[in-house]
Amino acid sequence: MTSDLTSSLWHKTCQETPASSALTGEVTADMVVIGGGYTGCSAALRAAEMGASVCLIEAEVFGYGGSGRNVGLSNAGLWLPPEEINAQLGKEVGSKLSQALGEAPDLVYGLIERHGIACEPVRNGTLHCAHAPSGRPDLQRRADQLQAIGAPVQLLDAGEAQARVGSDAVHGALFDPRAGTLQPLGFARGLARAAHEAGAQIHDQTPATAITQAKGIWQVTTPQGSIRAKQLIMATNGYARPVAGYDAPAIVPVHYFQGATPPLTQAQQEQILPGREGCWDSALVMSSWRLDQQGRLVIGAMGALDHFGSSIHRTWLDRKLAAMFPALAGTKLESLWFGRIAMTGEYLPKIEKLQDGYVSFGYSGRGIGPGTLFGQKMAEALISGDEARLPLPASHGHSLPFAGLRGAYYETGATLTHLIKDRV
Repeated sequence: MTSDLTSSLWHKTCQETPASSALTGEVTADMVVIGGGYTGCSAALRAAEMGASVCLIEAEVFGYGGSGRNVGLSNAGLWLPPEEINAQLGKEVGSKLSQALGEAPDLVYGLIERHGIACEPVRNGTLHCAHAPSGRPDLQRRADQLQAIGAPVQLLDAGEAQARVGSDAVHGALFDPRAGTLQPLGFARGLARAAHEAGAQIHDQTPATAITQAKGIWQVTTPQGSIRAKQLIMATNGYARPVAGYDAPAIVPVHYFQGATPPLTQAQQEQILPGREGCWDSALVMSSWRLDQQGRLVIGAMGALDHFGSSIHRTWLDRKLAAMFPALAGTKLESLWFGRIAMTGEYLPKIEKLQDGYVSFGYSGRGIGPGTLFGQKMAEALISGDEARLPLPASHGHSLPFAGLRGAYYETGATLTHLIKDRV
């Protein structure tokens, strides 16, 4: 299987279709944004709202990268708990970041409502589930740290978690009412549409082939045209392509695959995730599950589907489905797809300073809230000249030795885990 977006459920059910075409000719703008996922579309939307002329380009179609292959969990915060964030960034910077990302679902769902984005939004919270009794202490630690900074999270015992999930394969859960689910490709494309309606020029099928800067002006060359702009935001994250004159920051490439069942019966939906929370577990090789608007169960885990061992992931998915929800044993999955997650060595997102520009990356699987927030705040910081608007300070330079080998390590670990897990 290739990483073609069209194999995903989200492509098949997306209702947002922003009007766009490839860029031809020369364009002059205040800001050029490269990358049509959450970060780039959010940046273009905010810049246009602030009165800037904006040109947003995407090499493929909007949402083609990680944004359109996402699980669709709009989380509050990062994978790391607050004290670990503070240990790496310092208490002042870490606390600011945790607060900003804790409020990120407000931003996401506010944009959905304001712009009428058709993306199946459900804000009924998320459940971080203990995959075994050994996972409960970690959930307790996370609950303690989140409650200490005012997050309204609640630790559920095994019985309540099992009732909410509809499975006895979970052993407790951390419930976060701030979060929710959405149709991830629809949200990305809805942001692109909103940016266009706000006055931004948007162009898909328009890869950047070369980037230069001279005398305070960025020049971005594309196959059929070019853009001149004072400011630049690079928002390609895990799907950066080679561009002459620009070296993308190194990331650890980690893959995540998913499958979707046909719509469950009404009786099954009353039993499985009756509250429509989005879920993921505490296992080292994480898995996730949720329902879409039509009642399909979407279930997935770490791993890619484009190598010789990918059949291991696919057969494990069938076993996992049966282990989690015995009533669904033998259900044929209608869609299978995977995408790439950009991780950093610290599991923290980063903003890197360019001359009159920024690049952000490394959301580590939390792209919806952080990507939307970072895009908005980078646009605000550039237009206002106030870097204090950034959710964390911009860095200068980034190195990540052996990034590709680290990615191979994660894939090997996921494949070996799925070879032996959930066997009867």
